[in-house]
Amino acid sequence: MSVPGRIAGHLLVAAAGVAGVSVAAPAPAAAAVPGMPSLIAYVRSGDVYVSKGAAETRVTTGGGWSRPQWSRDGRMIALLRGGQLWTMKADGTAKRRLTTRPAAGPSWSADGREIAFASLSCSGGPGVYTISATAVNAVPKVLFPAYCRDEELPAEPAVKAAATGSLSERLRYDDAVAWSPDGAKVAFRGGDCESIADDCLSVGTVATGGEKAVDSYGGGSRQNSGFAVIPSWNRSGTKLAWTAYQKGETSATDLPVHVVEYDTATGAKRTVGASQDRELAYVDTTRAVVTGTYKAGSWIMIVNLGTGARTPFRQGSQPSVQPIR
Repeated sequence: MSVPGRIAGHLLVAAAGVAGVSVAAPAPAAAAVPGMPSLIAYVRSGDVYVSKGAAETRVTTGGGWSRPQWSRDGRMIALLRGGQLWTMKADGTAKRRLTTRPAAGPSWSADGREIAFASLSCSGGPGVYTISATAVNAVPKVLFPAYCRDEELPAEPAVKAAATGSLSERLRYDDAVAWSPDGAKVAFRGGDCESIADDCLSVGTVATGGEKAVDSYGGGSRQNSGFAVIPSWNRSGTKLAWTAYQKGETSATDLPVHVVEYDTATGAKRTVGASQDRELAYVDTTRAVVTGTYKAGSWIMIVNLGTGARTPFRQGSQPSVQPIR
């Protein structure tokens, strides 16, 4: 039976215990690497690997690669190197840099023709841009904030050094974005909600430029501090998940890094997986993969969305699931 809890002022249902209370997660199964319906891309020691079970293939070399994201047809991967946006074929060939503008976690459009990414906006905060995935010397266009769409692009800032420190410190300013499966919305860190909150996550409507805050911390009467980052949609667009962290008014209301799942129709939220899980990517209606802590390191874990059961898949982080064609 699900037990109600609270995170950041919202009623949740905890899949692996009561939110805000330390509860042991189900013990990961110690078995052979499970088979998956399609390839999982993930990062280990700065290079990207792909695997769907017993074997894995390294598709980059040289290190410095991060945030791989499959195209909607499963043929291409967008990724970052040195804080800039690249694409490559699924086997790692045909690597191409799309722009010199510093970029954060990319996401493909529904038709695969464009890629959304985060970079400094005309407001001085994080903004969302799109760029052609195929055109040569393409120029990025602004999506959010909408009032920046008619402004000149800001000068390209210096690439930020990689974040260091604790897990929460490394995740706090990750500006990865997520384009909804139907192409109508983009989820991103920040937005208009930063006028009243210290940290927030927004869902923007592409056609109108309107924004809706789906999670926020600090500012005004909110006493809890924290963050919500690295959003991810399920294939139907009915659920949106993100990585969250909360520093409460008291230690009893502190919440370590965890995954929140949001129902886009009802606004209901629940925790998914275990403490320290992050970077969720949906596999199908019953399973997701996350980066979790296992054997004192970061591993891709398969999570049953109904029971919370977790199974180790591969050592690594930042998983992305290849859509099944």
